[in-house]
Amino acid sequence: MTTEELKALKVDKTVDARGTSCPGPLLAAKKAIGELQPGQVMEVLSSDEGTKRDIPKWCTKKGYEYLGTVEESGYFRIYLKK
Repeated sequence: MTTEELKALKVDKTVDARGTSCPGPLLAAKKAIGELQPGQVMEVLSSDEGTKRDIPKWCTKKGYEYLGTVEESGYFRIYLKK
């Protein structure tokens, strides 16, 4: 997906893990994904560089759809679909 498409997504849940370091953002995402129904979209906000690698790997392992990452000033918006 393009940056514009990602920014236009209807997000069902936002997890703000900015300011936490690895594995904080991934643990927060793991906890929050249980609140979503299949097909819903979650956005993870993270200032940790490793999260850009960890979330896609976790999605593949768990069968979730990694949609993409948008780089903002000082943090990342990572999108996935349950």
